Amino acid sequence: MKRLGFIVLAMFSCGVYAQEPKFAPVDTSPADIVYFPLNAAKAKDDSKPLVKLVYSRPTKKGREIFGVLEQFEKVWRLGANESTEIKFYKHVRIGGKRIKAGTYSLFAIPGREKWTFIVNKQVDRWGAFSYDSSKDLVRIEVPVIQLLKPMESFSMTFVTQTYGADLTIGWDTTMVQVPIQIK
Repeated sequence: MKRLGFIVLAMFSCGVYAQEPKFAPVDTSPADIVYFPLNAAKAKDDSKPLVKLVYSRPTKKGREIFGVLEQFEKVWRLGANESTEIKFYKHVRIGGKRIKAGTYSLFAIPGREKWTFIVNKQVDRWGAFSYDSSKDLVRIEVPVIQLLKPMESFSMTFVTQTYGADLTIGWDTTMVQVPIQIK
């Protein structure tokens, strides 16, 4: 009887071990989060973030980025992997258009001299493969700023302005700034 108990216990032990999940390897384009105001989530007082941006950060790895990897005049997800998402905790204005508090996806159409920056209602999408322009809330054009020194990793941050913030986007030798008016 003890032997039967041991066999049953051994069977259950093997079954639990066999069901351990296989974890994915670390992504080569890690996800990052940026708040406005910067570090708002770490604040020790009662201040709350006004904007939260979640995106993946691909790296240059010796590649030519704009015009080759990310083609000019084609919709891009602003990063890698899932579409970049932005959460506004208050109503904002981008390009003069009012956007209600909520979560949205961000896309861009890179060009040599200017980019079209897009705020879209679709969220939880992979890349720009299922991008639907009929769900665009805002499209504005912003000028390209050439950087003197290339940036290895795609990066986004917020730069404080009197009207709110500029969402500043940079990679390789290209930078754009998108004004966000925060009420």
